[in-house]
Amino acid sequence: MSVSQWVRVADASDIEPGMGLRVELDDDHPIAVWNVDGEFYATSDTCTHEEASLAEGELWGDVVECYLHGAQFDVRTGDVLSLPAVFPLRTFPVKVEDGAVYVEWTREG
Repeated sequence: MSVSQWVRVADASDIEPGMGLRVELDDDHPIAVWNVDGEFYATSDTCTHEEASLAEGELWGDVVECYLHGAQFDVRTGDVLSLPAVFPLRTFPVKVEDGAVYVEWTREG
């Protein structure tokens, strides 16, 4: 059975447009929260090609590029946009309330 809950991950002001923030919700699944022109998105933070943090990469519009080998992903959908990655990123619902960013986190249990 899986249990979902909304988890506060940051103040919206902590993530400037064009930036990503790595968030540790548990030891095995860090996520990245992205600010794309004032709209917030959340994906898994680990590149699906290699074990690298995507939040350490470059964000251009809604595309993040992994710093390690250059794989690119759409942070809105998780879709792979370029090799060497072939698997999409997991995405998470995001909401902003009272200046705080929340991610819907599903924990297996």
